[in-house]
Amino acid sequence: MIHPALQPGRTAVITGAASGIGLATAQRLAEAGMDLCLIDSDDAALTSARDGIAEGARGHVIAISADVANPDAMASAANAVAERLKPLGMVMNNAIERHTGTCLDEPENWRRTIDVGLFGVVHGCQAFAPALAATGQPGLIVNVGSKQGITNPPGRPHYNVAKAAVKAYTELLEHDLRNRAGSRVTAHLLVPGMTTTAGREHKPGAWWPDQVVDFMLDALARGDFYIICPDGEVTPEMDRKRVLWAAGDLTENRPALSRWHPEFKAAFEAFEP
Repeated sequence: MIHPALQPGRTAVITGAASGIGLATAQRLAEAGMDLCLIDSDDAALTSARDGIAEGARGHVIAISADVANPDAMASAANAVAERLKPLGMVMNNAIERHTGTCLDEPENWRRTIDVGLFGVVHGCQAFAPALAATGQPGLIVNVGSKQGITNPPGRPHYNVAKAAVKAYTELLEHDLRNRAGSRVTAHLLVPGMTTTAGREHKPGAWWPDQVVDFMLDALARGDFYIICPDGEVTPEMDRKRVLWAAGDLTENRPALSRWHPEFKAAFEAFEP
């Protein structure tokens, strides 16, 4: 079973489409006969992705080089989609920037990560949601989050903050959409597990992007909002334990990030939700 928005005669727009989960999603939807708009800022990878997908696609495939952090660029992309492709069925906001640093890292790393990771999602929704709603047909907005935006592990604060904001934004977006009279558009938060993307070395236990896409498509067909993917090392039960423990830091007045606090190590290990 596949969601009714993901059918021939509809278009999917995917940001961060030149590699990883974005590329795997584009390939799968091309096989389903949809038109595609691939958006990425890596021109060479974007051209390669477009050419590879278009070769066997049943629908039209276009590629737009754009910085999702630029609202004018996203508005221009939306105009191109309206002029050249079939009515919208899905928008997937997947583009990210990653930096490793500290909470006191230089402002530019913070600014770029937030501009792409959060405002790229906001711009994608604002640029394409009106046309998606105007079809009067079922439509999907899929924003890609991260478990790091939920349980907040130390190491990449820029990325965690951006993804935590994407989670909050997508929850509010879905609330907004479902309270609009006649709305047939729904928002969904995709939360991948450990996934091999962007040419990185494949680690034992990691999923491939195709596995994430399979899991996502099944969840969308069911109407799930939170699409929290396991992987070869982390089970749904482990995810549940970590999420509930993190929430308990607030309700139990524990130290921040107590899962990584030496005084709470044994308590976390013994915790059974």
